[in-house]
Amino acid sequence: MKLATLKHGRDGKLVVVSKDLSRCIDASDIAQTMQSALDNWADVAPKLASLANELDSTDGGQPFDAADCESPLPRAYQWADGSAYVNHVELVRKARGAEMPGSFWTDPLMYQGGSDSFIGPRDAIPVIDEAWGIDFEGEVAIITDDVPMGVSAADAGNYIRLVMIVNDVSLRGLIPGELAKGFGFLQSKPSSAFSPVAVTPDELGDAWHDNKLHLPLLSWLNDEPFGKPEAGNDMTFDFGQLIAHAAKSRPLVAGSIIGSGTVSNKLDGGAGKPIAEGGVGYSCIAEIRTIETIEDGKPTTSFMKFGDRIRIDMQDKDGRSIFGAIDQVVEKYAP
Repeated sequence: MKLATLKHGRDGKLVVVSKDLSRCIDASDIAQTMQSALDNWADVAPKLASLANELDSTDGGQPFDAADCESPLPRAYQWADGSAYVNHVELVRKARGAEMPGSFWTDPLMYQGGSDSFIGPRDAIPVIDEAWGIDFEGEVAIITDDVPMGVSAADAGNYIRLVMIVNDVSLRGLIPGELAKGFGFLQSKPSSAFSPVAVTPDELGDAWHDNKLHLPLLSWLNDEPFGKPEAGNDMTFDFGQLIAHAAKSRPLVAGSIIGSGTVSNKLDGGAGKPIAEGGVGYSCIAEIRTIETIEDGKPTTSFMKFGDRIRIDMQDKDGRSIFGAIDQVVEKYAP
């Protein structure tokens, strides 16, 4: 089934969405919010599934417009973002002349992001200063049920309840100074935006297996194709491993979001190429800048400016959007 959160108060209103994303139906009689549904998933999920079947078998409901949506969870108890595509990490470190520790291939990287102020999938990205190096990051993310501490990677996939895509906005100009302090990201990771719709893994059919989503993640920067890497390829750590990593020393509560990190593919065992040159492109600007730096000594592609637009989507094998597109414009923040 497909679920979304319409803008309504602080935490929105839960709706069930038709498979083709054309219609939705109020689910507040079952669960008022997405978080409420996740808190009571065993009882609520069958009722929501029944409502979804009813919606898809009739022409009822109301028109669904992604512009009316918050991120599926407008705020969450937990947002932990991994870096499962180690190719991306390797390129970034190589561009700045840093060694790649061997442990990065066996032990996931993960940071705890701010989860109190997600923005809607069609809302503007507010930034104070262009000089901060505004970048998008296209990723896959999952939402968990309650997860016990110490869960094994083999069992962790059983706790995945919903799948989404995400634009994990980054301010690249602020990252070096923060990392130099040795205490992780904060200012360099502003509010993220998730897809209009979150779907249960069964909705993805054979595209979901081995705790990975095996479809291209599509992005367009200012309406020009920027990336189409295959999300199931070159993913060193699957979502089971990422969940187990996050839950090693503490439980995760229902509604915890785990991100994959920037989707990134290799090309013939090496760095990727832009779509215009026969590659699958990239899921962030930083990656193409690192390749330019490695090859030419300096980057030539600029980060995003005020007025720039990023669109991120994932489509099924028939070209139909699965989650609805994230479609955002960068705006100068006005208090």
